[in-house]
Amino acid sequence: MTSIISLLLYYLVFGVKLKFPTYAPQILDIVMDVFGSLSMASLVSLLLPKSWWFIRYGSYVILLVGDLHQMLKILNDRQVHGIVRMQPQPPPLLPETFTAVTFNTEISSVAQQKHQDKVLVIAEDYTTLYKVNEHWPGHAVLFQPALDAESTQNFGSEDFINIASRRRLLLLQILDLGYNVMYNDVDMVWLADPFPYLQGNHDVYFTDDMAAVKPLNHSHNLPPPGKEGRTNICSCMIFLRPTNGAKLEISKWIEELQIQPRSKAMKSNDQPAFNLALNKTAGEVDLYLLPQAAFPTGKLYFKNKSWVQETKGMHVIIHNYYITGFRKKIKLFRKFGLWLVDNHSIQSPLGKL
Repeated sequence: MTSIISLLLYYLVFGVKLKFPTYAPQILDIVMDVFGSLSMASLVSLLLPKSWWFIRYGSYVILLVGDLHQMLKILNDRQVHGIVRMQPQPPPLLPETFTAVTFNTEISSVAQQKHQDKVLVIAEDYTTLYKVNEHWPGHAVLFQPALDAESTQNFGSEDFINIASRRRLLLLQILDLGYNVMYNDVDMVWLADPFPYLQGNHDVYFTDDMAAVKPLNHSHNLPPPGKEGRTNICSCMIFLRPTNGAKLEISKWIEELQIQPRSKAMKSNDQPAFNLALNKTAGEVDLYLLPQAAFPTGKLYFKNKSWVQETKGMHVIIHNYYITGFRKKIKLFRKFGLWLVDNHSIQSPLGKL
């Protein structure tokens, strides 16, 4: 069963004229190498000038492009290694898994923002290639070779752990290329645009994982350590600017992950290491705590009805993280009217998968 622990990365470039680099095949190889063998629902997204948006989701990659036709032309002209437009064989069935359904929920969200015509799905298997093109002609290509996800699909397995540890290296590589990065789990629902909340020029932006209610005008500094000697910042949503401070933060996170006791419980959870890294670099890195009313922890949003009413209209991203099991998560999303695929799949160009 596909794990619903998942990621979303946004790479955002401001004020830079985009050029398709000669090393693009190598960059794509890095992305596929790090994320391609994951069977969990994960996303990687690239948001550049003109709304270029690169998302990796399970066995799909989505490229949201300002001019999709121009992007396809670039792919053809550059003859990017591994990109295939079509194969002469019939489309197999796409299983109705949590990954597929949540993928369609994400596309529905993009459609609500009127960006669906910019989406290019880079499939990692023939099933996805044909299924997307069957419902949405011209919006899917295949990146070869399609990687076998069987060895990494078990949450906490050795292969899963190795892949998960390498994600931070990719974050660091992207920062080195000069991109802003948003790292974001996908057991979340976007109710509004989060980018206006990324104020100023701080190095690292994050959210608190504490359910205790904060005042609306709370401090944006790193909170003090708790009982365990570290803060409880959520590693579910992180925004990074390509600064020396952000690079130091990710490097320290990688270091803390490497020195953690080797166990499935610890290695499959990167949050303690992230908090240790934050605490150790607090004096060297410009850190920014995002407003709780806009980015509440799931324990607060789903359990404190009075707070939800008091802050109604302020919520931006809701994280359904503290419940395990995809059926339970879907049930909770539906209870709060946040499961888009039920009522908004008609807005998705894919319809109902």
